[in-house]
Amino acid sequence: MGVVLTEESMARIAQFEKLTGAGSRDCVMDNEHERLIFVVNTGEMGFAIGKKGVNIKKAADAFGKEVQVVEYSDDPAQFLRNCFHPAKIREIQFTDVDDGKIAHVMVMDDDRGIAIGKSGRNINRAKELARRQHQIVNVILE
Repeated sequence: MGVVLTEESMARIAQFEKLTGAGSRDCVMDNEHERLIFVVNTGEMGFAIGKKGVNIKKAADAFGKEVQVVEYSDDPAQFLRNCFHPAKIREIQFTDVDDGKIAHVMVMDDDRGIAIGKSGRNINRAKELARRQHQIVNVILE
């Protein structure tokens, strides 16, 4: 569990940082949805996105794929909120299990579709990033 960066991931992170000026601590390639997901350092979302989205567009063009960014937080609950943004989260509770923690995410009814995403892409992104960044073994929407 946790973040294990391949040479390819490290090269992507270096290129992303050069293009956007935002520091990144992780890069996940989602082949199923043809996208790259970067976990940017706390407070650096503005750099990653850029004015009117210019930096993220530049990165997407350079990589030839959709690029998504999630802001890191040391607080697992805040990190999950960041993963699900812009969906509004009412509450997050954690349950301890043998191999880690399970996050129970209570989302506002109107934002349930946003939290899940088309073909489950948003919930799957949150599960993967929570596992890598905070050793959360499962994320359950409630």
